[in-house]
Amino acid sequence: MYYIYIIYSQNSDKYYLGYTDDPELRLKRHNTCCYTSYTHKHRPWEMKKVFEIGESGNEAIRIERYIKRQKSRQFLEELIKTKDLSRIKARVIGEERNTGAVG
Repeated sequence: MYYIYIIYSQNSDKYYLGYTDDPELRLKRHNTCCYTSYTHKHRPWEMKKVFEIGESGNEAIRIERYIKRQKSRQFLEELIKTKDLSRIKARVIGEERNTGAVG
């Protein structure tokens, strides 16, 4: 099962969005992993929202990319308030049909 997650750094007042097959482990790695990364600089992180996507890692990647393309803090904050990503999934599928992209 794949998930989209949103984490938040209170110290930096920043959100980060990603996908994973294990949200708890992924959060732990964001907070403890030893290599330098974007999230390394903004620790500690707290989980704000997790959305179940399904069995397809490719679908999770497509949805993650769609959300990141919005480049909007407000968009992420609205997602945190929502129950699921069904409207986002529909938009992603609509974009793929319009552009002829295949996942």
